[in-house]
Amino acid sequence: MGQIVFILWRESVEALLVVGILYAWLSRTPEAQGGKRWLWAGVVLGLLLAGLLALGIYAAEGLLAEHQDLFQAVMVFVAAALIVQMVLWMRSHGRTLKRDLESGLSRQAQQRNWWGVLVLSALAIAREGSEAVVFLYGTLAAAPAQELPMMGLAALAGIVLALATFGLLQLGGKVLNWRSFFRVTEIMLLFLAAALVVTGAEKLQAMDWLPALRDGLWDTSAVLSDMSTVGGVVAALTGYRAQPSLMTVLVFVGYWVLVWALMRWRSAVAASRLPSAAHGMAGKL
Repeated sequence: MGQIVFILWRESVEALLVVGILYAWLSRTPEAQGGKRWLWAGVVLGLLLAGLLALGIYAAEGLLAEHQDLFQAVMVFVAAALIVQMVLWMRSHGRTLKRDLESGLSRQAQQRNWWGVLVLSALAIAREGSEAVVFLYGTLAAAPAQELPMMGLAALAGIVLALATFGLLQLGGKVLNWRSFFRVTEIMLLFLAAALVVTGAEKLQAMDWLPALRDGLWDTSAVLSDMSTVGGVVAALTGYRAQPSLMTVLVFVGYWVLVWALMRWRSAVAASRLPSAAHGMAGKL
């Protein structure tokens, strides 16, 4: 349940961030009032696209009924990859997101061409919605039917929390600020992706696609059992296992090594762009 609340909370906040920036700019620019209709049309289109993806996933599951377990394992890994990609993207573009969006809107207003607003809002909603759909698929597919109503409430709670968080963030940093919010949730998202990777690895081990190498490498059940209420939440949000196999540990460690390498690579790419940007500015001066 905690996974559902968290992922929908974070995904909804990101979608609200983009839509909020677009709406705020359109509202304070007299010549851009006509763009609001295109903004809301884009939001509706984005929701429809995310809904179509959900239908497509369940249709694919029906077509691959004989390989349902493998399909679910693959979707878990896809969800983890999307989460990591989202964190890397926000680290690269978060600082300039508002400026870039407003710059594009200025060009659209000058040209009286609001198709860009529709496409941008649709893509923002569809992107976050599709990530939520892919993530929730694995969770819902493995859940007993009697838990589905509670999961629906968890999803609703995540959206309500997102609206409340967005409202607090709009207070201008008096209660929360965007930088702190994204830094804290980035860490939580990376741990959540680790939990998904561990779940996927365990599914492959259960299918004999991966060897366990050694079962029960250690046992910390006496300290925190992943079958307890608290331990279950920790396991769902971080990938913790009280009695992991050697393969599970290797996958967990490998995941963090890969994340570290990707972040180093992104930092190196960003650093390499600074000298060229500075040179370009010097040339203009």
